[in-house]
Amino acid sequence: MNATVLTSLVLFVVAVAVLWVGAEQFVEAAIRIARRFGVSATVVGLTVVAVGTSLPEIAVTVEASLAGRSVLAVGNVVGSNIYNIAVVLGLVSLVRLIRVSQRVLHRDVLAVSGATALLLLVLLDGAVSRLEGLGLLAAYVAYVVILVRYADSTGPERLDVDPPKRFDALRLVGGLVLVVVAGQVLVDAAVTLAQFAGVSDYVIGATVVAVGTSTPELAVSVVALTRGRSGVSVGNVLGSNLLNVLVVLGLAATIQPLASSAAAFDGALWLAGLTALLAIALWTGRRLTRPEGGLLVGSEAVRWLLGFG
Repeated sequence: MNATVLTSLVLFVVAVAVLWVGAEQFVEAAIRIARRFGVSATVVGLTVVAVGTSLPEIAVTVEASLAGRSVLAVGNVVGSNIYNIAVVLGLVSLVRLIRVSQRVLHRDVLAVSGATALLLLVLLDGAVSRLEGLGLLAAYVAYVVILVRYADSTGPERLDVDPPKRFDALRLVGGLVLVVVAGQVLVDAAVTLAQFAGVSDYVIGATVVAVGTSTPELAVSVVALTRGRSGVSVGNVLGSNLLNVLVVLGLAATIQPLASSAAAFDGALWLAGLTALLAIALWTGRRLTRPEGGLLVGSEAVRWLLGFG
């Protein structure tokens, strides 16, 4: 291993850590600022919090797109969604039985299934156009509007938030800067590692980069598990997967149309199968059992053996 590759590996790990810290600072400050101006808890939860947990994916995908590495960008979205279901939910359900609410089944499972179908549709021709990107963003806006109206009709939702603090605006900007810079460093390091390993941009995006940008989802799920709230993991993963398709991919394609690949479409097919498996498991028993979790984790091992589909 030469010095350049070793440096890239160190930079990759550091960039993942900085992405995590920057996203956390951004989200915490943004929530307090939004609540200070009277924005409802429902809107904050569906926008600031939701987008905040996917901020690493947004930064890396947009940076990769602007750097002309659009296949890596698509790979990050597909790989992150696969990782969230197979590894995050799989591992959590291996430790503890996960029960889900009726709301998760009727709202989140259906929404993510629809978003995954849209992903297959836009990747079918090997590219994601600016018009398709705008369509994905519009779909998310419509989803938020519907949920806000539904929430307003069923009573206000509570959002635990600390009181406003000094320098929130500075933390907001600082967190965003950290995410943007770390995203660029991560993409550059990932490209170097991919070239050294002799693998495609899609493979590196769907594996190493996807694992790195999915650390917030894994962290939230682990914390929820330690607090006896394993059901939160399902909502966290489904919400992240929805954001990754509609907002992350949509925003990147709107800024600059994305080229895809046959491997990316194959990966999306694998994701669709995983999503269907998860939906069936949740709908049949409103829970995710250890055997089902083992099946999800096993599917990830199979994917790696098959060449990162």
